[in-house]
Amino acid sequence: MKNKILKNMDWGILICTLVLLAIGLVALFSATQSTDYEELKKQIIWIAISLPIMIAIIFIDYNFISKISPILYGLILIALIAVLFTPSNHGATSWFTIGSISLQPAEFAKVIVIITLATYMSRIQEKGKDQISRPTRLLVALAIVMVPVLLIIKQPDYGTACTFVVATIFILFSAGIKKRYIIAGILLTVIIIPTLYFFVLPEHAKTRIDVFLNPNLDPRGAGYNVIQSKLAIGAGEFLGMGILKGNQTQLGFLYPKSTDFIFAVIGEEMGFVVAATVIITYVILITKSIYIAKTAKDNLGSYIAIGIAGILLFHFTENIGMTMGLLPITGVPLPFVSYGGSSLLTNLMMIGLLLNISGRRQKAIFID
Repeated sequence: MKNKILKNMDWGILICTLVLLAIGLVALFSATQSTDYEELKKQIIWIAISLPIMIAIIFIDYNFISKISPILYGLILIALIAVLFTPSNHGATSWFTIGSISLQPAEFAKVIVIITLATYMSRIQEKGKDQISRPTRLLVALAIVMVPVLLIIKQPDYGTACTFVVATIFILFSAGIKKRYIIAGILLTVIIIPTLYFFVLPEHAKTRIDVFLNPNLDPRGAGYNVIQSKLAIGAGEFLGMGILKGNQTQLGFLYPKSTDFIFAVIGEEMGFVVAATVIITYVILITKSIYIAKTAKDNLGSYIAIGIAGILLFHFTENIGMTMGLLPITGVPLPFVSYGGSSLLTNLMMIGLLLNISGRRQKAIFID
């Protein structure tokens, strides 16, 4: 069984992941020089913890994970509620802190919610392809996602909340919901966005949008980080200024350089060549994820894979887009590259699921 899974597994997914991890470690080596490489050391420890968990997930039948998803979903809701009562950190209650370790339940919620939604969708479609287009069925599917999303918004963490929305759209679209719902969703979005801006979003979120539209509106305040990021990327030119030699990175103008703006560090010190390599690697990774969804042996595997593709696509485009000033700043990390234990563990768990699904695509593997 294990040999067949390894033989059928899409090794390109793993190669892309390892390439991004390697580039991320080099970037963190440069970005954390001033702090005695503290975050780099922690990242290496998290990689050592996460890789065995990823390998374990590859060999656990994803149908079994699906069966226990309601339990996992309940536990993660409890965690998302409990984290709201923790001390605020940089204006957000998003982390459980145990000694020197910080865990962010919203990150783990991504995997659990995707599996839970995929489980519900696959079971509904067993009763008929048009079942998901029934209003009651669709409302239940949306409720599965919206409950944790609302709790995450409460923290507040709008970037992570958006991740769930994109993944849900990917899953619903692949499930073949009727066009009228898609059109209604687009019209609702057009109405909701300006409503949220004027009546719901807090002042700091509005400021981020305003600064995105005009970074020079507050060049020493809210627009400072994105201006420095663009300067860093531009200064790297084709081959970069060299590791530990970037002006914005090493002189402290770029912040936070180990998480949100790690791509700017890559652009400045490693140049266009490595920055383009990162982008191409993500495109390959996401394309392969979509292909796995297309070729999965069942709807469950297909929905899990396409949900993961949506998460990776959002993080990739949002993080790199915000460092270039093309999208508003949301604090979304760059998968496998940015520093962050919870994020890294979650992302490698998703890679484990993709490899799991790809390794089980041939029905012969399941013959007793």
